[in-house]
Amino acid sequence: MAVEDQVITSAVTLTERAASELQGMLVENNKTEAALRVWVAGGGCSGLSYGMALDENPAEEGDQVMQDKGVKIYVDELSLRYMVGSVVDYVDDVLGGGFKIENPNAVKSCGCGSSFATGDDEAPGLDTRAGGGCGSCGCR
Repeated sequence: MAVEDQVITSAVTLTERAASELQGMLVENNKTEAALRVWVAGGGCSGLSYGMALDENPAEEGDQVMQDKGVKIYVDELSLRYMVGSVVDYVDDVLGGGFKIENPNAVKSCGCGSSFATGDDEAPGLDTRAGGGCGSCGCR
């Protein structure tokens, strides 16, 4: 079975608002077959940071392929370890709108919500050396 055919129950889900925004972006950009790729990388003021992008490529070896509310989601195995149960939301605030991840595995996060830490002392496979603040929220 091809990697892109291995769709699992969503360990990462979308709110209705996030799904609606993503579907609109996919249509506007003529990328209706693209997936939302979500990942965790070392860095940020709390040790780990999130990344998200629209991915027009097929799933890569080791990706977990999920589907929620009509949106395909790719998460690599290492990132999924830190994201099981997470919810991607779209929020509006005084600075504008954007996607935010609510992660039940995070025990600490910075003020802007883009950096977090889990209860693990170290994140195997990720460089978690803090970068001295993300600069987005004054969380230095």
